[in-house]
Amino acid sequence: MTQLLHETESDLELEGSADGLMALATAQHRANFELWHEEDKARVPDVADAEIVRVKHAIDRLNQRRNDLVEKMDLWLMDRLEQNESAPLHSETPGLMIDRLSILALKIFHTREEAHRVSATEEHRLRNAGRLALLEEQRGDLAGCLDALWAEVLDGARRFKLYRQMKMYNDPELNPAVYGRGSRR
Repeated sequence: MTQLLHETESDLELEGSADGLMALATAQHRANFELWHEEDKARVPDVADAEIVRVKHAIDRLNQRRNDLVEKMDLWLMDRLEQNESAPLHSETPGLMIDRLSILALKIFHTREEAHRVSATEEHRLRNAGRLALLEEQRGDLAGCLDALWAEVLDGARRFKLYRQMKMYNDPELNPAVYGRGSRR
């Protein structure tokens, strides 16, 4: 999916081809994809202040969507699962682990590009080849941890619960920078 999103400049309609958890994970990965590229725009040297403001607002919206989708994945799983309430609690949810795997997929994609970029120095390519190997190892480790957690949850040996992110930056009633704006004039 990461490759396809980059090839189509994100105009790919993948969410409609899946349902349930896969649709949520796909939408969540697209949010991370869009977030990654918006954050890149904020790092462009000498970009106009107005563009930074626009990008910052887009980043806030995408972060909110990303976090909402993580919670929706966890809720989707919990709604279809009978967990052993006496089992030890796991500190990270499957949705959060899927989010981390999504970010790793983006890091791997972009690091692979740098490891093979013809216009880069050999030193640059070698450094990124080493980084790529480490990122792929981390992805394997995390995927294994997710598999192990899921097996333990299904066996009743471990449980997870929904951890609400409680993001405040987009809430006009909770963020003083937003609700206090009128009183500063």
